[in-house]
Amino acid sequence: MARLLPAIESALTAATESCSGESTTGKLGPGCPQRLGDAIRYAVLAPGKRLRPALVLMAAEACGGTIQQALPGAVAVEMIHAYSLIHDDLPAMDDDDLRRGRPTVHIKFDQATAILAGDALQPLAFQQLAECGQSGNLGGNPQRLIQAIAALALAAGPENLVGGQADDLACESGHLPAAIAQAAKNIQQNQASQAERKQTQAFLESIHRRKTGALFSVSLRIGGLLGGADSSQLAALEAYASEIGLAFQVVDDLLDHTAAEADLGKRVGKDIERGKLTYPGLLGLPGAREFAGQLVQRGKERLAPFGQSAEALCGLADFVLSRTR
Repeated sequence: MARLLPAIESALTAATESCSGESTTGKLGPGCPQRLGDAIRYAVLAPGKRLRPALVLMAAEACGGTIQQALPGAVAVEMIHAYSLIHDDLPAMDDDDLRRGRPTVHIKFDQATAILAGDALQPLAFQQLAECGQSGNLGGNPQRLIQAIAALALAAGPENLVGGQADDLACESGHLPAAIAQAAKNIQQNQASQAERKQTQAFLESIHRRKTGALFSVSLRIGGLLGGADSSQLAALEAYASEIGLAFQVVDDLLDHTAAEADLGKRVGKDIERGKLTYPGLLGLPGAREFAGQLVQRGKERLAPFGQSAEALCGLADFVLSRTR
């Protein structure tokens, strides 16, 4: 993955550059206020793993495409991810003051600027994808661009990312479905039946396949579309994404229990404080680790049709399982 980072960082920097002085090449036009532009750059260029843009590029390469073809898609996905983090961290949502080892956007700037920065990143993401068609990267197949834009809109919308966040907040605010609320209570008291545990796990997976997994899936779909994938390749990529996206969340829950704040770059133990439904709470630490390992193994198996061309994606799956931040 390290080989992809320079291209990703360069593209993100170019995509968030402001027009200033005599320069007219910045993507953030002269009408963008400086403070807003600073907040956008602070969010997008914050040190991060860049997993989602890396997935876009790896998928494109696995399907015979190039990094250059897929870079606009990589930037678009990272912009949507950055917007979601800005809004998730707000006091009205997760109320976090630390992200990627430094103050969150609303702490560094203010809440209004943070909201506006998140708002701005959404259309900027679609602008990135739309301009992909102007660059000639699509080989005369504009239908692929339309499919990529539609896929990103679906992944970022109320059925997936936003809906998953809404249900995640409901887990904290006592607005769970009655059956799930009772099952969660029984689990905490170690009195849950096997059926209640299965029901609760299915509910938890539904949240995270939308809130976290949807962006993993669309990253691979966009990369495949821009890289020239056929329908069977797209299906294999999305099957891989379904497993790896959920594994990422399971490991995230584990790290909230086991990692140090300095290593993770954000507050730890907050899920426990809030009494939130998590995989370690449901399965125990050993059970959650085993489940994450099973997901990663299944994800790698989904890549069998690609052979050696999916080596980078297999390596990323291993990273998801072994990561410490």
